[in-house]
Amino acid sequence: MTTDAAAEPIRLDFIREWIATDVANGKHGGEVVTRFPPEPNGYLHIGHAKSICLNFGIAQEFGPKARCHLRFDDTNPTKEETEYVDSIMEDVKWLGFEWGSHLHFASDHFPKLYAFAEQLIEKGLAFVCDLTPEEMRTFRGTLTDPGKPSPGRDRSAEENLDLFRRMKAGEFADGTRTLRAKIDMGHANLNMRDPVFYRILRAHHHRTGDAWCVYPMYDFAHPLSDAIEGVTHSICTLEFEDHRPLYEWLIENVDGLPSHPVQREFARLNLTSTVMSKRKLLRLVKEGYVSGWDDPRMPTLSGIRRRGYPAASMRQFSKSIGVTKFNAMTDFHVLENAVREELNKTSLRRIAVLRPLKLVLTNYPEDQVEFVEVPNNPEAPETGTRQVPLSRELFIERDDFAEEPPKGWRRFTAGAEVRLTNAFCVSLTEIIKNEAGEVVELRATYDDATRHGAQPVGRPKVKAAVHWVSAAHAVSAPVRLYDHLFALEHPDAAEGEFTDHLNPTSLEMLTETKLEPALADALPGQQFQFIRLGYFIADSRESIKGLPVFNRTVNLR
Repeated sequence: MTTDAAAEPIRLDFIREWIATDVANGKHGGEVVTRFPPEPNGYLHIGHAKSICLNFGIAQEFGPKARCHLRFDDTNPTKEETEYVDSIMEDVKWLGFEWGSHLHFASDHFPKLYAFAEQLIEKGLAFVCDLTPEEMRTFRGTLTDPGKPSPGRDRSAEENLDLFRRMKAGEFADGTRTLRAKIDMGHANLNMRDPVFYRILRAHHHRTGDAWCVYPMYDFAHPLSDAIEGVTHSICTLEFEDHRPLYEWLIENVDGLPSHPVQREFARLNLTSTVMSKRKLLRLVKEGYVSGWDDPRMPTLSGIRRRGYPAASMRQFSKSIGVTKFNAMTDFHVLENAVREELNKTSLRRIAVLRPLKLVLTNYPEDQVEFVEVPNNPEAPETGTRQVPLSRELFIERDDFAEEPPKGWRRFTAGAEVRLTNAFCVSLTEIIKNEAGEVVELRATYDDATRHGAQPVGRPKVKAAVHWVSAAHAVSAPVRLYDHLFALEHPDAAEGEFTDHLNPTSLEMLTETKLEPALADALPGQQFQFIRLGYFIADSRESIKGLPVFNRTVNLR
């Protein structure tokens, strides 16, 4: 089983083994139909990427009789918006997947779902309940004590059907009645203790408007939507494992379903130094801790896309962490390494000095300008080379100079010789300070005999190299340095409010940068490796041609 003739064989995890066995046995007629079923009540995050890559990836791997649907489980109109629908579709496409004609909404199925509910009433398997939410919680029981039946549980099917239709007609106030399954109030699994299937809710739906005042619960709509759409393999995260018996109960007890899907669960993605609860992410946005859902510090797919994480790196990351039933914590560095590996192959190299310190070559002619040929990406020779100007006055990184160097220091300091990348070696001769005693300029002499990496006979090899830009030709642009949004590896487990553990240095804005001239023409979304500094992207929202704003995607190793 491969994605194409040249691809490496797919490594079978327990989910793929389950599906491969079904295909080999001819189950579902050899069809494989998966689905990615987000609720449109927020922006997708990195954890969703794992599920997207799994469900859509399986559809790609299992050949022409396989497909993956994109379905929005839009059963709660109070929290769902078209904005979220649009962003989710954009995220799935960004990751490299297409659903073709198989775009579905649970709201498309509302008439059928309602008819299925009436069917269950007629079969004596559902009833209208008059308990308030508080009373229902009391009647439900605990993990050790069985629940008590609702007073309305023994109504006749005719009476329940009448009440349910009156609920739909809008005769009753919100929250006064629900439709519940009639299963077992003593069941060890609390999800099977007569769960709610429908509630009265007068709210404007983003697709059906005000046509409905009763809405199905997720646990009712989800399995039946799978069946209506012909899904064969319903792949969920582990928090739905306890909901599987109800999923199976509905598939078994509703007549006339086009398919009988089977649910299996896998461990969700957990990452250090972040939170992925929709509720917490919403708080970060609403309370102004971040600039929006696509803030590059956010774990949302729109945020990491703006930060410059390539879609290919997300697919590779999802593949590398595997699919298991064990809820483990993945170190954020694993994700960052996948990003680096991809960007190392694809990013153009450019020279940037983020915290500039002037360097004057006193023996270089004042009016001379030469051009140094520099590769655009040594990993991709087909990207060619460019010409970078060099002159008497340069800028280097302030961090590349130490007046009192620590042990092992190999960069600029008194008496040391350093190579300027792609140019020649220089020796520091003078340190210029202002009245406050701050270093404002370095002076040095260059050795013409060391051009192009030449090493004069009898002289020690210069091991250190620093990058530079010509002062006369440098351009400036804002550069944002991003770090983890949280100062702790496990903010969810820490005491107090999770917002107490935000990293105060998660964003640093640099405005006095000095960049090589070619960076002035960076296009929005274009990615670069700034030599010796890391990987950066021209911000997709705020950059325009000639006036880029750069975001740091990730450091070098």
